[in-house]
Amino acid sequence: MQIRKTTLADLPQIMQIYAFAQKNMSDNGNPNQWHIGYPPKEIIEQDISAELSYVCTNDDTILAVFFFDTKPDTTYAKIDGTWKNDLPYGVIHRIARAKDAKGAGEFCMKWCLQQAPSIRIDTHKDNAAMLKLLQKLGFEYCGIIWLENGDERLAFQI
Repeated sequence: MQIRKTTLADLPQIMQIYAFAQKNMSDNGNPNQWHIGYPPKEIIEQDISAELSYVCTNDDTILAVFFFDTKPDTTYAKIDGTWKNDLPYGVIHRIARAKDAKGAGEFCMKWCLQQAPSIRIDTHKDNAAMLKLLQKLGFEYCGIIWLENGDERLAFQI
């Protein structure tokens, strides 16, 4: 597996991965994190244009997609809790894997950990798969943050 920046040519495969993720979350007790249609194509196009979207590939097959940035995230400015530290950090958002790509999400997160001294990430309280992966990788629960639309998320840092 390898990580590379996403291109506009990747959009059809990426949108299929997000559609699978939406259905998979809904089918596994997490129907409220990514409503059908999230993330919309326009957000992904913005991520690609900003060169903040990445894919995990095996040959020409896209196994996973994610957003990664090393600039402070305004969503994380207010937390009901405490971040582990104030070191520079990377942010992972919109991570999803293809149906038959077990292990790709973990590979992506480990790649991100090599890019920044600390990582912050958030997820919905019902996202059991992500919560399990965060625990496995050593992320610590720091508190609750709120998205721009007011939805709350559990915040983690390593």
